[in-house]
Amino acid sequence: MNLTLEALRILDSIDRMGSFASAAVELDRVPSALTYSVRKLEDEMDVLLFDRRGHRAKLTPAGLELLMGGRHLLRAADELEQRVKRTATGWEVELRIVMDKSIPFEKILPLIEAFDREKSGTRLRFSSEVLSGVWESLVTGTADLAIGAAYGGPDIVHMSGGFQTRPLGNIDWVFAVAPAHPLARMPDPLPADMIQQYRAVAVGDTGRTLPSITAGLLTGQETLTVPSLNAKLLAQLACLGCGHLPRAMAAPYFASGALIEKQTMEKKPDGVCRIAWRTSSRGKSLKWFLARLAEPETQRMLLSN
Repeated sequence: MNLTLEALRILDSIDRMGSFASAAVELDRVPSALTYSVRKLEDEMDVLLFDRRGHRAKLTPAGLELLMGGRHLLRAADELEQRVKRTATGWEVELRIVMDKSIPFEKILPLIEAFDREKSGTRLRFSSEVLSGVWESLVTGTADLAIGAAYGGPDIVHMSGGFQTRPLGNIDWVFAVAPAHPLARMPDPLPADMIQQYRAVAVGDTGRTLPSITAGLLTGQETLTVPSLNAKLLAQLACLGCGHLPRAMAAPYFASGALIEKQTMEKKPDGVCRIAWRTSSRGKSLKWFLARLAEPETQRMLLSN
């Protein structure tokens, strides 16, 4: 059977344009060539593809079935051609970026808008994880670039030579409680044994294979685990627990009195977050993001209020 992309394009054009003559103009062919190609395909498949009664070329049910499936093949072929061309110019087909949930996704939107102006054709695929889940996405190969990764990362990141990291900036974590929380009335700085008596609110580590990371929790402390920083903020506003929040997130609530900042004797969680990437990834899209993430203005945009 001589079912080719060219034959499918002819069927598609005839259907869209309404006649063999109009399709011939669109394809820069003579009408007789299109008629020959369609008849040859009908003979080889032993089916009638067009109902030729009347002025408009109308697909038969068999022809319509062939065209509907054929259009999927045409789109796939066009997409493949574009991917090959992008790869040849150094732009990735897809760039997978994992972000720690400590960085709100809306902060990255201006960067996406700026990247779109490059018209690279690279698809961006974002995901979000927490703590070791960010590193795990990078290590397992489901992400090419990590933004906001906490702490130094697992040993494999430093020992394999397959990854690079650099600081993105510092998140200022502050200990916060609702005005009705018992710790709100205690004198500063709060000792660890006092804080330990009350439930902490923590964002759950999303890692599955790497050792879990905890930040700002005390041994033996009761914990309410929530799925995101926003959920943690809401829980602390509702006086359901205590814990550290990014200052940029908590500041409006300190100003309104909905939260109270407390000093602690325990050291605050390490606020340094990082970007990390696979050294095997060398495409132009990754290089573009690395260059922009190195700019102080971008770092302030991602980490400040």
